[in-house]
This record gives sequence, C-alpha cells and structure tokens, in this order.
Amino acid sequence: MTRINTNVSSLVAQNRLQSSNNDLQQSLTRLSTGLRINSGSDDPAGLLASEALRSEITGLTKSISNTQRASQIISTADSALGQVSNLLNDVRGLVVEAANSGALSKEEIAANQLQIDSSLEAINRIAQTTTFQGRKLLDGSQDFVSTIGSVSSVSDVSIDQANLGKTGQIDVEVVISSAAEKASATASDAGFSAAAQATSTTEASVNTFTIGDATNNVTIEGQFDSVVIEDGGGGATTAASITDGVLTITVDDAATVTGAAVATVLNGVAGVYAEETGTLADVDAAAAADATAIEGAGLAITAADAGGDYNNVSINYVAGTGATTTASYDDDQKSLTVTIGTGAGENSLATIAAAINSGTTEFDAEVADGSGSTPAAAKVTEYGEFTLDTDNLPAEASTGNTGGEVLNADLVFQLSGSDGAETFNFGAGTTKAQIAAAVNLVSDSTGVEADSTSGLEFTSTGFGSDALVDIDVISEGAGGTFKGSLDNTRSTGADIVATVNGVEANGSGNSLSINTSSLDLSLTVDDGSSTNFSFSITGGGATFQLGPDVTSTQQASLGIGSVSTGQLGGASGRLYELGSGQAKSLTNDVEGAAKVIDEVIGKVVGLRGRLGSFQSTTLESNLVSLNETKANLQEAESSIRDADFAQESANLTRAQILVQSGTNVLSLANQNPRNVLSLLG
Repeated sequence: MTRINTNVSSLVAQNRLQSSNNDLQQSLTRLSTGLRINSGSDDPAGLLASEALRSEITGLTKSISNTQRASQIISTADSALGQVSNLLNDVRGLVVEAANSGALSKEEIAANQLQIDSSLEAINRIAQTTTFQGRKLLDGSQDFVSTIGSVSSVSDVSIDQANLGKTGQIDVEVVISSAAEKASATASDAGFSAAAQATSTTEASVNTFTIGDATNNVTIEGQFDSVVIEDGGGGATTAASITDGVLTITVDDAATVTGAAVATVLNGVAGVYAEETGTLADVDAAAAADATAIEGAGLAITAADAGGDYNNVSINYVAGTGATTTASYDDDQKSLTVTIGTGAGENSLATIAAAINSGTTEFDAEVADGSGSTPAAAKVTEYGEFTLDTDNLPAEASTGNTGGEVLNADLVFQLSGSDGAETFNFGAGTTKAQIAAAVNLVSDSTGVEADSTSGLEFTSTGFGSDALVDIDVISEGAGGTFKGSLDNTRSTGADIVATVNGVEANGSGNSLSINTSSLDLSLTVDDGSSTNFSFSITGGGATFQLGPDVTSTQQASLGIGSVSTGQLGGASGRLYELGSGQAKSLTNDVEGAAKVIDEVIGKVVGLRGRLGSFQSTTLESNLVSLNETKANLQEAESSIRDADFAQESANLTRAQILVQSGTNVLSLANQNPRNVLSLLG
C-alpha cells in the first residue's frame, strides 16, 4: 500500500534511529565517566546497592584513619614509657648498690640518693609532657573514673578496658567466696618439753650447826660462821648474839639450861633459826659445837606465767644508793634487776621478795628453805630475817630452761619457701622463741616466718598457690619429738576465689582479674580479705572508634594510668617515698625501697605490655581487617556501578553502526512518497 500522508516506513526508521542514538549516547556516557550507572534510571536497584556500599566504604576509610591515629597515640605513649622503664631500672640499680652499706661511704649513698631524686623528677616530667596533639597521655587524664577509692579493702586496682555503652557507666560487683590463704605448718607443743613456770633460787649464806649428840640436840641455822658457848657465871641469863660472824650463846654453867630454852633464845636473834630436834637436858660451855655447811635459806623467784618466754632470764643484784630496795624487769634484755637499798633490813630476803612482787608483774618471789621450797609455817618468820651480804652480793643467776618449751634433743632441718631455702641447726634446750627468731631473721630469703605463741607455727609471708612451707627434718637426736609433732611437712597456700559481675575471676594470691568484651580489670584486696564490695566506673578512658558504625561494639576504651611518682606503686608503697627524707629513702629503709621499685617496674612493664598488646592484636589486626573489607566492598561496588569498557566499546561500535544504518534507511524511507509521482505521470 502506497501512502503519502503517513510514511510508516519513515516513522519506523525514525524510531529505530532514535533508539540507536540513545544506545550510542549511553555508551558514550559510560565510556566517558567509567560508570555503568550514571543516573537512577540506569539501574535503580543497582544504584541503591552501590550507594549503600559507598557509604560503608566511606566509614571504613575513616575507620582505617582512626585506627592508624590510635596506633600513633599508643606508639607515642609506649616510647615515653620506655624511657620511664630505663629510669626505673637505673633507680633499682642505685637501690641495690646502696644496700651495700658495709662497703659504701655515707657520701656515696648520698650521691645515689641524689641520682634517685633526679630520676623521680624526670619521671614526673615525662608524665606531664607526654602529649599527642595537645592531649596528655600519661598524667592520668586517660584513665577511667571510678568509685573504687571508697572501698577500704582494696589496696590496688587497674582498669584496663571498659565499655561504658549507652549508659556511660558500668556497675561492678565483686563477690569473694574464698579468701586467699597462706601456706602453714605447725609443730605442736608436744615437740618441746612441757611448759612450766620458770624459776631461780638465790641462796643466802646460811650454815647449820648442831649442839649435842646425834640423838639429843639443837639444830641451828643462820648467817654466821661459827658458834661459841660461854659461861656467863652464876645466875647468868641465857642469851645469844652474833658479832663478826660468831654466834655467841651465853649460859649459866652451874644451872641446868635445856635445849628448848636455848632454841627460844636463838630464835630471837635476827638471821638465826633453831629447833630442838632431840631432847637436850642440859647445855653448858663444854657442849660440843659441830659445824656442817649446807644449802640454807634463799629467795625463790618464779615466773608468773608458764612457758619458755621466761627461760634464761638473768637475775642481777646490785648495791643501790637509795634507802629502799627496788626491782624492775627489762623484757627486751630478759633481765630482772634487784637494787638493794641502804636502809636497815632492806637486804633481808623478805624485803627483797616484797620488792620483786611490787616492782614487777612478770615474777613472784618468796623466801624459801634450803630445798628451794616455801619453809614450814614455823620457819617463815625466821627465814624472813635472813639477809644478803651487801658487800658480797650473789653472782648473776638465771632461770635457765626451767620454763620448758625447749627442744628435747638436737635438731637439724631445712626450711623451704617460695623465695628460697635455709638449713637450721639447733641444740637440745633451744626454746620455741629462739627457733622462731632464727627463722624470722632470714624470712626475706625464704618467704617463711614463724610464731611461737601457740606451738611453733611456720607460715608463708605471701598468699596464694605460689606460697610454700616445706620442712625437711634432716636429723633429730634420741628422745626428740619435734618431727613427730608436725601437722604436715609441706603446705601450699590458696588463691582468692571470686566472681566479678557473675564472671569467675582469675585468682592469684590476693589479686583477681577478668577480661571480657565489656570489662578488663585487675585488683588486689587486703591480705586475706573476704569482704564483698561493689563500685562503679563512671567515665574516663581513651575511646577509639575502630569500626565504620558508631556503636559501642565497634569502639575500644583503654585506660592509661598516671606514671607520676605519686601514683606509681603497689601494696608496698608509692614511688615518691624513695625521695630524700621520705619513708623509703636510702637512709631510712633501703629494703622497703627495693620492694617498691620492684612493684613499680612491674606496673610500668605491665602497662607497656598491655598497650603493646592492644596495638598489635587489636589495632593492627583491625587495620588489616578493615583494609581487606574495604577492598572487598570496593570490588562489589565496582561490579555494580563501574562500566565494562570492553562491553561498552562493543556497544558503542554497534550503536554507531546502527545510527549510520538507521540514517541511511530513514533517507530511503523518506524517498518512498516521491514514487507516487510516477503513478501520476
């Protein structure tokens, strides 16, 4: 059908040419931009997907930048901490050198102290000047803020990481189900001789004389050297007196003087006691006077309490210048001193006993007979009149081991603890207190101390499973009971058992720690504490955004505590105490200084290790992960949005050919109406 009003072929050719032009334009656009999607109409779904990927890629790019920045901050802090470690090591060397006081002069020790002071100042300076773009890193401003300071049973705490979440606070509850324990082993009292009241007897110079024969006699005890019986003449009254050590008994030879009468007279003389031990019908100047020296009356001194605490107490008698007799006891020197007064009768045994009883609470004293026991009631008064010779006072006496609680045989044992071992050698008669003192003398080398309050208890100086008490009895003499009295020969302590917010904590001695996704902390409670407590972490810390989304799970909060000398330290003290004039300076407590510096070095090394671990395991691994994720997302976004140049080049060629072909076809189609003229002609 031939028409001139409607050229259908031309219309078809125009449409095809328009379509080919559109294809050509699209190919040119894609090839010029490199993108397959240049507008939403190109691929609505693809545009949505690619824009979402672009958003993620943008977040990842900033996360990578954040992680790199965080790593730079940690590196800056670690570099400063490395210098602090060097200074602390120098300080430790100076402390150890100063402990050699036998070889160093005071001037050299003072020079060491001056170096320590300079190092402490340098550490404080580092704490204040270590910054990153104006932000101080080591002054404590990057540490977490908590209410732990109000918990009295906590001696040390370190909050390494805390995720405060949306609330900006973490409540921490610590429940201690079992306190840390020391290792211990006890030798019971059965390992030593039985406890008794230590005693010592000081004897007066007393002789015994007998007047008469073996059957009928008068026995005379007293402080005199000889006895003289003389005739006083007719009607003489029976009498007695002591002059220059001679007891003179005066009788009437012509009369019958019975032994009972003589005993009565003698008992009226100070320092003399007499009794008629057999009926003596008559005493005269011709009566025999046989002298026999014996242990006479004395002063029995007894400890108020039973036990070895009063073994080997020395008893000293000194002539005083005051009128009154006094007594005092020096517990440190274990010495009882009796000062004899110059007043009349102040040197009598009774007066001295009264002075001891009133002047001390540790001892009781009383006049005793020759056997060292309290005399019969009839003798008390007479013995109480006996005296000590102030011109020839008794030599120093001692209670010896009469208080008991001493080894029954020679003993050799090795004592081992967590810090080392020591061998001890004790002879029979050594007291519990002496053994305990020897053990405590080297407790810093063994890690074991001893107490003799009840039996002999050996305990570790430290707490926890690392604490050890091991007693190896190498030899014990015949009759020894020490080894058999031990309740055990090897013991270890126990670590604290606790939960933190329901999570079982790792226990080590009195310290506990947890490390979860939301909380990483370690703390130390007072020795053996079992008190539950709670506190809150209310802010602070250095927060790093490590992921593309601003959520708490893609953030890391790290606590960096202060390294100033006022904050660095532990259970043994703070670093500033090593300064001149402080409690643990080289001249005041070099051993305490060594303990503090060791704890501080451990703290700084631990902080460096924690920062290094955060940098290597968290930041660096996060950086690798982010880069890989970014690459994958970019690949995914490229596959959706970027143009395939090979395909688009082919499409361009095709479109160009179709446009040229369409143009030619349209030209031909437009010529069709002209063919009508041939029909009209």
